[in-house]
Parts: sequence; C-alpha cells; structure tokens
Amino acid sequence: MIQLRSFFLAGLLMAFVFSKQGDTIKIGLLIPDKETLAAKHGAELAIRKANEKGGCSGIPFQLIVRSTEGPWGTGSTESVSLVFDDEVLAIMGSLDGRNAHLAEQVATKTKLVFLSAWSTDMTLSKAFVPWYFRYLPNDRQQAISLIQEVYIKRKIKNVAIIGTDNNDSQIAVNTFVKIAKLMNVKPPEQFLYDVSDRNYQEILTEIKKNSIEAILLFGKPAFASEIIPLFQQYNIKQPVFGSLSILDDQKASSPDWSILEDVIMISSNQWFTGKGIAFQKEFQKEYGYQPGPAAAYAYDGINVIVEAIRNAKPHRNSILDDREKIIDVFSKTNYSGITGGIQFDENGNRAGKVGLMRISDGKPVVID
Repeated sequence: MIQLRSFFLAGLLMAFVFSKQGDTIKIGLLIPDKETLAAKHGAELAIRKANEKGGCSGIPFQLIVRSTEGPWGTGSTESVSLVFDDEVLAIMGSLDGRNAHLAEQVATKTKLVFLSAWSTDMTLSKAFVPWYFRYLPNDRQQAISLIQEVYIKRKIKNVAIIGTDNNDSQIAVNTFVKIAKLMNVKPPEQFLYDVSDRNYQEILTEIKKNSIEAILLFGKPAFASEIIPLFQQYNIKQPVFGSLSILDDQKASSPDWSILEDVIMISSNQWFTGKGIAFQKEFQKEYGYQPGPAAAYAYDGINVIVEAIRNAKPHRNSILDDREKIIDVFSKTNYSGITGGIQFDENGNRAGKVGLMRISDGKPVVID
C-alpha cells in the first residue's frame, strides 16, 4: 500500500499547483497515538500564542493533528493525507524512527518541510533530503556528549550499556558503540534488557562480576523506572547515565524525578532558560502537568515553523511555490527557543553542543 501511494505522489502534485484560498495556514503534526499527548499540547500552546500575535499577516495558523497508530504504513498514509487533503505548508513529527522514515519519504516526494521532533535515528538525515530537519540531538550527538562526560572528563574505562529490544533503543546503542570506537575509547559491555522476561538478575550479576564502573541506559521511562530501583537492591552504586529517551514517553504526565535521582542524562535545556521556565509555568497551568522534552521540542518546533512561514511570506495562490519558499527560509533558521539557540547543519540536524543535566533533590541541575 505504501508503494502504491508513493507511485501516485508525483502525478498528484500537478493537481495541486493552485491551492484553494483558505482562511487559515495549516501546519501538520504527526503523533504516535491518541494517548501520547505531550507533543500535541506543546504544539497547541505554540499555535495559540502565534495567533495571539496576529498569525501570519492576519491569517491564523491551524494545527492539524493525526496519529500513526494502526497497521504498519499508517505513518505514510497520514502524511499523504496531511499533504493532499489538508494542504498543510509543513509537517512536524513527534514519532519513533520507523514512522519518521515513512513521513520523510512522503516529504521527499512532495518537497514539503518535515521537522522531526522526537526520533534520534541518524539514518533519517543520511538521505540528504534538503527539506528534512531534525530538532533534537541525534544518536551520534548524544553519544559524543556522553562519551566526553564518562570516558574523557571522568576517566572511566569500564562501561556497561543496558538497552531494550525497542528498535530506537537498539539503533542508539549501536551508534554509541560505533562512536566509541571512532573516539578511541574502550567499547562498552552491552546488555539487552528483555522487558517481557525481566532478565535483570542475569544482567546485574554480570555487571558486578565484570567490575563495571558506570552504567548507561537506552530505552523508555518505563524501562528506567523498572531497572534503576534494582541497582540499590543489588548494591550497585556505579554512576548512571542516560539518553534523552529515558526521561519522556510523550504521555500527558510529569517526569518522574524521584526515580531518576542522581542520574546524569542528555538535557533538552528547557529547565535552564528564562523562556523555558516561563513556558513550563504556562504549560502546567494550561494542561495540569510538567512538560517534558517531547512537549518542549514540539513547542519550539512549531515556533520555528511559524517563524519560517512568516519570513517566507506565502502568497496562498500556489501551494507548491509557498512550500519551496519555506524550505529556503528554513535552512537559514537562527532562532532562540525555550531549548536554546536553534540552527541546522547541512544535513538538517540541529547544530550546537548537546547539554547534560543531573537530577539532584528531585530537580534537574545543569552540568557544565
């Protein structure tokens, strides 16, 4: 079904050379399912604030949200629908790697800006699609930041990675191992945590036997919440580090700081900027929970799209021309957001240093 839809994309484009004059400027958002509301809430707040400032030359922005839950390929189907049924000017995806790839394929065929606001899979940017952009640090960038902290700054040599059988987790682990070799540090011991079998006893016993000095976690919050308390039971006192993914599962719930006490992890920085602190207060007042990285990246991502559309000054008489203008403007983004400064490199990845933070006394604290 995916191939059939993609074969028709090029021909369908000709039917949309002139779009209908609309009363809103539409931006698409793809989320994993109807339960993962964090990115939706962050995007909605950004849209509301953009419209309070006059929209785009008086035309309000409209957020069109679609979920990719269902049979494999739904991500492609929903992306196509956003392009041709809703006539959006750009799409943001808060998706896992597999669904982000499907959305990217549609963007490739239709020359539409696709901003990835959650997947860290490096291969997304290796397609060299000029209208693909990633807003959060990819697996390579996160690996370099963690390696510099663990191996170089702290001079730790014997490291263990515990990942899960989740596809994104495995890609992140494999990337870390490759980057470790390139940076000439000792490759970490690798352990696969099977959530269904709960093989923690085997893993923790091996960690103790091998004189491991530090532990890195790659997975989702549920995995971290399950494995971290076991360290204390097994008298494992080594420092624990984590990727960005262990902090947020995109659900409409506050981060569980108590579980992550003393863990050092990749930071999305919204806890340490003036704009970020103001965003958190407004978000919690509006939705009743503390925003994690998924909400923050979605909020900033929509603001970047809004800024690009305003600067591109779309005419609304040719949707293809408008989309191409937005692509040109997007590549030159220089925006100050709640997660820090935002620029993109030649492959569409977010440029700049990746920050770290530690959870101390139930609060995130920046690590210089």
